[in-house]
Amino acid sequence: MTIDRMVLAIAGTFILLSVCLAVWHSINWLWFTGFVGANLLQSAFTGFCPMAILLKKLGVKPGSAF
Repeated sequence: MTIDRMVLAIAGTFILLSVCLAVWHSINWLWFTGFVGANLLQSAFTGFCPMAILLKKLGVKPGSAF
């Protein structure tokens, strides 16, 4: 799996998890959902993604975007 696909998989997991936590525990978890979405949006325009940097340091195979 490439860095590109891992970033999307991790972001999707974080979003689904935080929505479930917002429903079952506290509505404040939606702030985390917003943070993940905003980070995805800014990385689309700037190419800077902290998760991609971390995955690259862990030795994950690079993709075409990161």
